[in-house]
Amino acid sequence: MTNNSASPALGTTTKARAATGPSVKNLPVNLFAAVMGLSGLALGWRFAHTEFGAPRVVSDAIGLFATLVFAVLLLGYGAKVLRHPAAVKAEFNHPIAGNFFGTIAIALLLQSAVLGAYDSALGQALWVVGTVLTLLLAAHVASRLLGGNGHPAHAVPAWIIPGVAALDIPVTGSHMPMAWAGEVLLLSAAVGSVLALVMFTMIVTRLIQHEPLAPAMTPSLIILIAPFEVGFTAYVNLTGRVDLFAGLLFYFGLFLFVVLAPKVFRRSVPFGAGWWAVSFPLAAMVNAGLKYAGVRGEMPLKVLAGGMLVGLTVVLAVLTVRTVRVLFNGRLLAG
Repeated sequence: MTNNSASPALGTTTKARAATGPSVKNLPVNLFAAVMGLSGLALGWRFAHTEFGAPRVVSDAIGLFATLVFAVLLLGYGAKVLRHPAAVKAEFNHPIAGNFFGTIAIALLLQSAVLGAYDSALGQALWVVGTVLTLLLAAHVASRLLGGNGHPAHAVPAWIIPGVAALDIPVTGSHMPMAWAGEVLLLSAAVGSVLALVMFTMIVTRLIQHEPLAPAMTPSLIILIAPFEVGFTAYVNLTGRVDLFAGLLFYFGLFLFVVLAPKVFRRSVPFGAGWWAVSFPLAAMVNAGLKYAGVRGEMPLKVLAGGMLVGLTVVLAVLTVRTVRVLFNGRLLAG
């Protein structure tokens, strides 16, 4: 998940497993990012249905597919936990890979929004579980980083995930009926915004002053837009309005996407599970754009938001097809 100079131990492990065949032991936790992206896409089409009259069946179908993918991945990773606990422990303790466990928590939070439209009790239960896991992971990551002896090369975009996960609590929980929910939303927004911005600063410093990311990690650059686009929705949900500050968050995230997209969407970047890192940040940008356009009401903004939604749908369709292909040819789970 990183270059050999940044993590020689990981490179050694990869070489040691090179001769093994497909195994659930090699199921990467970062594949849960697929659930994040697909769930975000479903929520985007749901918003397009309520605000712009898009067919509801599109949102329902994508949401069902996201839930099925989540269930399959939970079963697969559950099997990995039972059969290969040492591999899971190594993944969790890795300074880069460990951050991707936040994708499981974010997937739970987004699924609470997807499924909550059909069963409010189920949505609330998923949100509570996702919230607890998210805050525990954020505390663990912060504690580990403050322990010192961090390698500068480990400051990669994946570091942002725990902070963004905390921001997703107010994104998905603004309508929770529990009396204590409001304080939890405020706590989560505080933790998520500060963590994400601190990590963002450290990552940008590393990208400027140190070697470029390994090619396989290049797609994760898109994660850098997430604090601003997820932050937009979290802020709007907390304040109940789309104001000047919200607009600044949305537009800076959009600016970052324009800067980073040419670096990421290139034929020279190899395909792998890591490509799903682009899915949720893009979905967050699309949902922020839809909400911003819906409030502003200007036709150019609606056209932009609609175009981004269609573009995201195409990107995730391509990622899904290519992932299924490498799954069935054995490359996805190969050692």
